[in-house]
Amino acid sequence: MELKVIEIFSSIQGESHWAGYPCTFVRLAGCNLRCSYCDTAYAWEGGTPMGVEEVLRAVDREGQGTVEVTGGEPLCQPGAPALLEALLEAGRRVLLETNGSLPLEPVPPGVHIVMDLKTPGSGMVDRNRWENLERLGPGDEIKVVCADRADYDWAVAEIARRNLWGRVRVSLSPVWGRLDPAELARWMLADRLDARLQVQLHRILWPGRDRGV
Repeated sequence: MELKVIEIFSSIQGESHWAGYPCTFVRLAGCNLRCSYCDTAYAWEGGTPMGVEEVLRAVDREGQGTVEVTGGEPLCQPGAPALLEALLEAGRRVLLETNGSLPLEPVPPGVHIVMDLKTPGSGMVDRNRWENLERLGPGDEIKVVCADRADYDWAVAEIARRNLWGRVRVSLSPVWGRLDPAELARWMLADRLDARLQVQLHRILWPGRDRGV
């Protein structure tokens, strides 16, 4: 089965509860959303056709134990579940970063899912697929990118309303360059949230680089 691949590279994981770990990234082409703060618009289309086995060989050359399949939106491609399964069978720790708008049923058990909840500030709040929350387990994660205080208040209310505290991992992240991470930290401390403050570590390590990090 063929996939359209934007890039395969190794870096330090910059986001989620896996931040700080060395990781190989397989970035697939295509996305069904257009978030206001998107920093990977170059992955919306295009890509190099590659078979699953070809991708596995490229991952093997990188030599990292952790692999994240990302995009764009990786689940836009029919071959993504087969790739995830093949990576698991190869003995990798496998992460999937998904925008949460497409069904998670095809994702193989054993994959660590990092799923967005889209806020009003993203412009895509109506695309949240709420039934996906039932598919998430304790090893999975909700990631919420906040552009402002309104996004933060929305996130806290929705996570409470849907009984996510303590059921899945929760990370809150500021939109880079729009919301001061220290301000988000103050809000979280004041509300005593059982959540992780996430900054994009790769932007701190390699400022000015948008690809391959």
